[in-house]
Amino acid sequence: MEFYKETKFKNSEIGEVPEDWDVVRLIDVADYINGYAFSPKDWKDKGLPIIRIQNLNDPKAEFNYFDGVIDNKYIVKNGDILFSWSASIGVYIWNRGRAVLNQHIFKVVPKNNVDRLFLYYTLFLAIEQLKNRVHGSTMKHFKRSELNTTFIPLPPLEEQKKIAEVLSKTDEAIQKVDEGIEKFEKLKKGLMNILLNGKVRIKVENGKIYFYKETRFKNSEVGEVPEDWRVVRLGDIAEKMYYGITAKAVDYDTGLKMVRTTDIINYKVDWENLPFCEITDNRKDFSKYLIKKDDILISRAGTVGISVLSERDYNNVIFGSYLIKLQLKPKAFPKYVHYFLQSEHYWKHIGKAQGSTLKNINLPLLKSLIIPLPPIEEQKAIAEILSKIDKVIQLKKEKKEKLQKIKKYFMDNLLTGKVRIKL
Repeated sequence: MEFYKETKFKNSEIGEVPEDWDVVRLIDVADYINGYAFSPKDWKDKGLPIIRIQNLNDPKAEFNYFDGVIDNKYIVKNGDILFSWSASIGVYIWNRGRAVLNQHIFKVVPKNNVDRLFLYYTLFLAIEQLKNRVHGSTMKHFKRSELNTTFIPLPPLEEQKKIAEVLSKTDEAIQKVDEGIEKFEKLKKGLMNILLNGKVRIKVENGKIYFYKETRFKNSEVGEVPEDWRVVRLGDIAEKMYYGITAKAVDYDTGLKMVRTTDIINYKVDWENLPFCEITDNRKDFSKYLIKKDDILISRAGTVGISVLSERDYNNVIFGSYLIKLQLKPKAFPKYVHYFLQSEHYWKHIGKAQGSTLKNINLPLLKSLIIPLPPIEEQKAIAEILSKIDKVIQLKKEKKEKLQKIKKYFMDNLLTGKVRIKL
């Protein structure tokens, strides 16, 4: 497929478009069939799934069902375009089988001169216009009449198909990467469930890692664990545990930086892009709040309990007061403990922390956390395996980000005619 930059444009209601393109109203390119107004008394336990807004936004959301007679125009099949116009404005391709459509969602049926997939992608351009004209303070929506005054660019049909082909192949690549991420995240979760309780053991011989099933267990406060494992409290293996320093983010371009609870995302921190800060409690010696290699930071408010492990010294980065710093004794390997702080057992423990208005945890609660502790070499081996999976997941996420940037480039340029496809 060959691309080229367009040089001949004309002015239109949506700005410059290629001279040989049309600019049309949304109402001119498709029929928009609003869903049926189902009421709770229509909901059943079997029949056809009822597509509601939550089923579009969350693929895991439960369906209600309808088992009666309904006009065929409300039936949705795989490949149909759905356009939600109330509460959550968005466009979707349905791919979960035969279903019926609820109100507040249009089924979009393209007209003869319009490619279905091209229309799907172009509707994203239309949404940007519609979002500027939504109504309602609590239930955001746009009126059907807005379809008469919302314009999209429309190239010749063959070019529509080529543009849709490029964008759909990009989406397919993103979907494949998503499936890979999900696969390795499930693998990681499964391994954590069996490695962190000793059901499956690890031994290292001649530099190779071997797995084997454990058969000898003892009872403990966390259930059965291998006989040669210790069961300890987090406070027993902590060299130091203490709260962070009070500081505020400021718009400086030099000085100290600060880690906040909101900077910990998916157990990681973007250390290079932290905000600069100003210490507000007048402490002259802030050295103990600097981040060092093997420090574990745990959020005690906000996203309660999430942690991050520092893998090197940061001599200009401190941690804020809503974080707890954990430094471990030599008997505990930091990365093993960090992975344990992602386990189901840990999160059940954290679940006990309920404030009246804000979830929070404190030092006594964390110190009381019970941890099964294998021999130090096995801790390292477990951490190494889980770390390798994390690296694979991270590489796949980086690949997804690149593909999303490529898709955005195509959306911005192919759908507007700035870049053309040679037919």
